[in-house]
Amino acid sequence: MRTTVAELGPVTAARIAEVLGLSGPAVRRHLDAMAAEGVLQAREPRPDARRGRGRPAKEYVIGSAGHDDLPSGYDELALTALRYLADALGPEAVTDFARQRFAALEESLAGLTGSLPERVEALVQALADQGYSASSRPVAQGTPAEGLQLCQGHCPVQKVAEAFPQLCEAERRTFENVLGTRVQRLATLAHGDHVCTTFVPLDQVRPPARPPAPSDQQDRQHAQHATEGRRL
Repeated sequence: MRTTVAELGPVTAARIAEVLGLSGPAVRRHLDAMAAEGVLQAREPRPDARRGRGRPAKEYVIGSAGHDDLPSGYDELALTALRYLADALGPEAVTDFARQRFAALEESLAGLTGSLPERVEALVQALADQGYSASSRPVAQGTPAEGLQLCQGHCPVQKVAEAFPQLCEAERRTFENVLGTRVQRLATLAHGDHVCTTFVPLDQVRPPARPPAPSDQQDRQHAQHATEGRRL
């Protein structure tokens, strides 16, 4: 159930019951128990999720104890190694390391075909296989801001990313390279948010029109001057 919350959170007890095929009361008992232990955190629903009358259902996300129990890698060893790298070779070396870390992911997804939502789903699956509890959902449907929201409910290197934000930036650039479009990072676990959230707009960005090369402009100016000279 904790993994389900990490993948879908913020999520209601009713939604978890639907996904897992369990009864609502049984799910709520488990969720309340995990919230009391700090494994989960109960919060008020998002404004856009409040519908109908009555008290809105609580939503659950992974709490601090829950993140500690999920796979986190060798945080202390990684922190020590990166601090040594930064001290010995400078911050640029950490940036290079961060880029290299995502090179394998980028290479494995190189040449993705299909629609943008299909490419996002392939990226989500690759991230989920690496322990990021990734998922995606459509947002702002039917509006000019329509897009997909890529969520990562768990980060195996969260504590390292807190100290070295170059990891988050390298990950964002990898997303752009894999998807072939710009993305916007809205929230990160490393900054204290409950989930890493990346917005992927469905409108494709077209490169700006390139101005004529200086040599072409000069050729046209010379031709124009020559024509004016003949008219005289």
